[in-house]
Amino acid sequence: MTWDEASVAERARAFLAEHDPAGMDRLEFLRARFDAGLAWVHFPEGLGGLGAPRDLQAVADRELKGTPDNQPGRIGIGLGMAAPTILAFGTEEQSRRFLRPLWTGEEVWCQLFSEPGAGSDLATLATRAVREGDEWVVDGQKVWTSSAHTARWGILVARTDPGVPKHRGLTYFVCDMHAPGVEVRPLRQITGEAEFNEVFLTGVRLPDALRLGEVGDGWRVAQTTLMNERVAIGGAPARRTMMGVVAETWRSRPELRTHDLHQRLLKLWVDSEVMRLTAARLREQLAAGHPGPEGSGMKLAFARLHQELSGIEVEMLREDGLAYDDWTFRRPDTVDFIGREAGYRYLRAKGNSIEGGTSEILRNIIAERVLGLPAEPRADKDVAWKDLPR
Repeated sequence: MTWDEASVAERARAFLAEHDPAGMDRLEFLRARFDAGLAWVHFPEGLGGLGAPRDLQAVADRELKGTPDNQPGRIGIGLGMAAPTILAFGTEEQSRRFLRPLWTGEEVWCQLFSEPGAGSDLATLATRAVREGDEWVVDGQKVWTSSAHTARWGILVARTDPGVPKHRGLTYFVCDMHAPGVEVRPLRQITGEAEFNEVFLTGVRLPDALRLGEVGDGWRVAQTTLMNERVAIGGAPARRTMMGVVAETWRSRPELRTHDLHQRLLKLWVDSEVMRLTAARLREQLAAGHPGPEGSGMKLAFARLHQELSGIEVEMLREDGLAYDDWTFRRPDTVDFIGREAGYRYLRAKGNSIEGGTSEILRNIIAERVLGLPAEPRADKDVAWKDLPR
């Protein structure tokens, strides 16, 4: 069937006629929505979609507005990173097992990529996975792992062959976060919270059925995850934006205005509009296929804009901008960037240029893969990982 705006809207209305959210359990409703193909309409039938164009998702969301949602802020890693990777590289069995509870929010996902010695240069990671029959035994440490304390599953890249160059000896797995040998420890941030964690993997046994992609092809699989991550962070549509929050303060507090702040705010408004329109174009490109390196530009712009806007907000509010509601140590399951006060936004924005790829590395990606500039010399390109100095 060829889907268009009218047919998707009709499908959504027919679904609501048969499934009254007021008389259903929330999870029951979400599972039924997935089974009806109205979760992510561009996914294949049977996997939460209709095989329809991606841009028709907005039609389904509009028709289903006001019904229970899957709390996307709590399951962003699953929706934005794990799901597209599973769809692209997973087996039919893996897709059927993982995608439904991922989308409904019954199972939270985390990302086990960065390590203490492998952050910006992820391919140097040292976590090992050694095959024993139909299982892999994993040992290593991951860091800056959002949601690990609530996660049921993690997307994991580990080294399976140390005798080949660093990019070629990696394999991608789904890690059972409840398996023996998985230890999650909180990392307290400048905000006082611990949304991040470090994860220790000691003799963790994963069945080969939890491998995504071929053995040794983990770097290629990981690129799908990373490109989707940057689009999810920098290019996702938002109900409220940082620019909107600062503009509201400007309108409601005329006594705070100065000519200098006005000029700086106008420049940031222009930057924000450019980013919004570029993000829309990027989402259209994404609808036509796989995300490309252009997502790195969006992520880079997002980080700079958030840091500058949160800074100007604190400056504009003067002493009120220094207020902070609660330094109590806690481990949140969502990041409420817009819903908190200016002091929190200012502190939390400092992490925007680190998470999801540091701004320095993103500039390299843009230079080499978008602008076509000469690549940096890499002396370790053809050297076996085990022979690299560490």
